[in-house]
Formats: sequence, structure tokens, C-alpha cells
Amino acid sequence: MIPEELRYTEEHEWVATKTEVLVRVGITEYAQQQLGDVVFVQLPEVGERVEQGSPIGEVESTKSVSELYAPLTGEVTAVNDEAVEAPELLNSDPYGEGWLVEITIDDPDAVEALLDAEGYQPLTRD
Repeated sequence: MIPEELRYTEEHEWVATKTEVLVRVGITEYAQQQLGDVVFVQLPEVGERVEQGSPIGEVESTKSVSELYAPLTGEVTAVNDEAVEAPELLNSDPYGEGWLVEITIDDPDAVEALLDAEGYQPLTRD
């Protein structure tokens, strides 16, 4: 399942545009399947500046630990405390309740440079 309305990174994160300058970020269905049962999530602090491509947190599963990367440059304006408290949300609802952070981005046009669903599809083939 690859929602058409989202944008994607090669690191298997999704980006949903909330307003012109606000995006919500999470990991994709494919990422959570590869990870297995998610048991721990570490996220940045609200107010933290993040740079596109830089690590901003970690997702730990029963199989491995994976870094989260900022899909865009900006300031973290919200973190999903529920996902930190109940990391299994990333498995059960990666595109909904399992979202991770919201970022007020510096360049709204940068969203268009991310992969669309069609461009992301080839990255989900094993």
C-alpha cells in the first residue's frame, strides 16, 4: 500500500503536506514490514532545527535499529508522543496514528523534489 497523496524518501519515510509550510513525517508500510515489531522510538525535541538528510531519531525493532532522517530542512514543531509511548503504532498504523514528527519547512517547493508514489514503488521490491 503506497498512498498516492504522500511524498516519499529513499530512506522509506513518508511526507504529508498539512499546510504550505507544515509537513507530517512517518515511516512507510514497507519500512515497518522490513523492521518487524517496533519496540522503541527516539524522536527529536520540539523546536529542534533539522537538516534534510540528517539523522533525527531512531526506530528500534526486534530485528534491528534504523535511523530516521529529516526528509526536509526546517524546525520540528510537533512530535508524536503516543508513538514514543506505544511504538507498536508504527506497525499497526504507519500512515495514521504512527506518524512521527511535524516539521515547519524552510522551502515549500522542496516537497515536490521528493518521490511520488510511482517513483517510490520500485524501492519497495525485494
